[in-house]
Amino acid sequence: MKFKTSLIALSISAALLPNIAHAQDEDIEVITVTSSRMDKPVSAIPNTVTIIDQQMLEEQFRTTKDLSTIIGNLAPSFSPSRQKMSNTGETLRGRTPLIMIDGVPQSNPLRSGGRSGQTIDPAMIERIEIIHGANAMHGLGAQGGIINYITKKPTGDNEHQVSFDVTVPNSLDSDGVSFGTSYAFSGESENLDMIGSVSYRNNGVYYDANDEIIGVDTTQGESMDSQSADFFLKLGHNFDESRLELMVNHYTMENNGDYMAVKGDKENDIPTGAIEQEQPWEAANNQVTTTSLTYTHQDIAGQQLNLQFFNQNFEAVYGGGCWEDFYDPSMEGSDQVTVCGTGSNGESLYYEQSRNKSVKWGMKASMMASNIADSGVSIAYGLDMFRDTTEQDMVVSGASWVPESTYDNIAPFAQIDYDIIDNLTLSGGVRYEYAKLNVDDYKTLYGYGDKHIEGGSPDFTETLFNIGASYKVNSALRVYTSFNQGFGMPDVGRVLRDGDNFQGANPSIEDTLALDPIVTDNIEFGADYQGENFSAKIAYYRSSSDYGARMVDKGDGSGSFVIKREKSVIEGIESNITAYLGDHDDVGVNIAIQNGEYDSNDDQSVDTDLDGANISPNRINLFWTHNFDNDISTRVQANFFMDKDFKNADNHVYANFDGYTTVDASVAIPVYDGMLSIGIQNLLNEDYYTYYSQTVGKDTRYFKGMGRTATIGFTLPF
Repeated sequence: MKFKTSLIALSISAALLPNIAHAQDEDIEVITVTSSRMDKPVSAIPNTVTIIDQQMLEEQFRTTKDLSTIIGNLAPSFSPSRQKMSNTGETLRGRTPLIMIDGVPQSNPLRSGGRSGQTIDPAMIERIEIIHGANAMHGLGAQGGIINYITKKPTGDNEHQVSFDVTVPNSLDSDGVSFGTSYAFSGESENLDMIGSVSYRNNGVYYDANDEIIGVDTTQGESMDSQSADFFLKLGHNFDESRLELMVNHYTMENNGDYMAVKGDKENDIPTGAIEQEQPWEAANNQVTTTSLTYTHQDIAGQQLNLQFFNQNFEAVYGGGCWEDFYDPSMEGSDQVTVCGTGSNGESLYYEQSRNKSVKWGMKASMMASNIADSGVSIAYGLDMFRDTTEQDMVVSGASWVPESTYDNIAPFAQIDYDIIDNLTLSGGVRYEYAKLNVDDYKTLYGYGDKHIEGGSPDFTETLFNIGASYKVNSALRVYTSFNQGFGMPDVGRVLRDGDNFQGANPSIEDTLALDPIVTDNIEFGADYQGENFSAKIAYYRSSSDYGARMVDKGDGSGSFVIKREKSVIEGIESNITAYLGDHDDVGVNIAIQNGEYDSNDDQSVDTDLDGANISPNRINLFWTHNFDNDISTRVQANFFMDKDFKNADNHVYANFDGYTTVDASVAIPVYDGMLSIGIQNLLNEDYYTYYSQTVGKDTRYFKGMGRTATIGFTLPF
């Protein structure tokens, strides 16, 4: 694989490191990363780590509440937001990340569905921890890394906070106005501390830079013309050396169903549009309840115990359509259906849609001993247990599209850190994955082969390894390298529901290789510097999988994807530099460059570029923040998305991306005892098509990006 862009980033690194290696030692604030399973400081983790703290989140909230956009602004190896309810195709380092809330998985291993990014309101989040690259410490699909939303904690004081915000489009049209509000409280008594909040958000329609309504995605889900609500509660009790904590978060998002799509024409540069018309089916929606009970003890025979039990109930309804794939002869002439057209064989097609339901239960138990007998050795070991029961059915006919499937996973693990000499830490770990899938006999939908499939209980085992080294040249500069393996399952639901995956006279799920796990190998080299005048990070990574899972649009307009199992290799460079100009100004640049290829002809050699559903664009993010003496603060940020051609094995361009630049600006002003914020997203009103639309979208999903919007918000603690 060719990767010429690495020369650019390595040249930047070569220019920086000789200068920063002579920096004077200084005390650096230690930030502990709980997602590491060893509660390590960032400086001890041999991977690229991004911490998005509360201040950074509040700066981003001035212009957007979309978490995918926020993560992309601050961790540019994450894909640009689709600006929809669905996050299908949003990857980290070109692979699917594991999204968690306080360590509770939000991703669905059996049937992804593309909704794991819509399970919590941003107002409930204290910080976001991102560990880049394949990681086995949490298992379950962290091929691209881990994105852990850490929820807010009680402050110890009895206090309340209310916030309001209003967003208006450039056109000032009333149907494009969005607004949100939240209320939070925090308190503490002798026996109990608590924090809770409720929020409500109403999104208007989105307008592009030409003041035209952006097309709606009536199938996978649409965030414009929608309403969302979130209820969050955390209760805790501190014992002498331990703590018990309960967290509950319930999130709903519902599209109003008031707009229908107008088909675009990608070849002639005509975007998908929208008209005000009631959808003839139940509008897409999301309902998620996440619960965890966590017990920690600081000293059990000199070790720290972390024990967590969790549950997630997930239900997503997808929009409808008039497709031959969903036709069922048994529904012909039924009063239950609404006829919408005629199929290629003269059959009467009807509106149909699907619903994905998943229930997860799990336990995470770990023990950690630090600096055992002053030897410099620290160890963490434990056991993860997980069960996911998932089914995808049809809303109108009640037919099963993906049969009820149960996934059981048991994974013991151990991780060792050894401070072999001053400033040099070696780390290594092993995780044993045992996974079992249980599926009863079932039949695929009529449009998916109408095949009777014999069920079964295939099981899978994998032993995953990681090893790393981190060396502190001085208190400001460190270099590191690591090898990590990630484990995950392909989208089991997409495999089971497609009859083409099962061949022969008596097909069985035991006979298809498409269900085999995905093991991803990630190699990384990097350097971090944190000094008085500036900070810098640079990392090179190579991620490979001999039997990966690539999403391919089925091409029938239904929004369905099929899974292709192929070898894939992704290489990339991540770099960021922040300069601290005096006491008031920070100026920075973040760079993410990556290239990915897959094996198109099964010769074990990668030859074709991965498309926009699987890999992010190359981008450069610039920012400037200024803090005034009177506590007024400003931020200006620009995102440069670079042009890219996607080539096949014959070196012919099969897709291309026309890059674009967006600029955001915001200001926060203290008013009385609160904070007033004003933000403008897409300040220059850039006219563009989204990355996903350009690289993957068809005529029905050729969406423009959002034009200029202005947001006014006010937060008042009392």
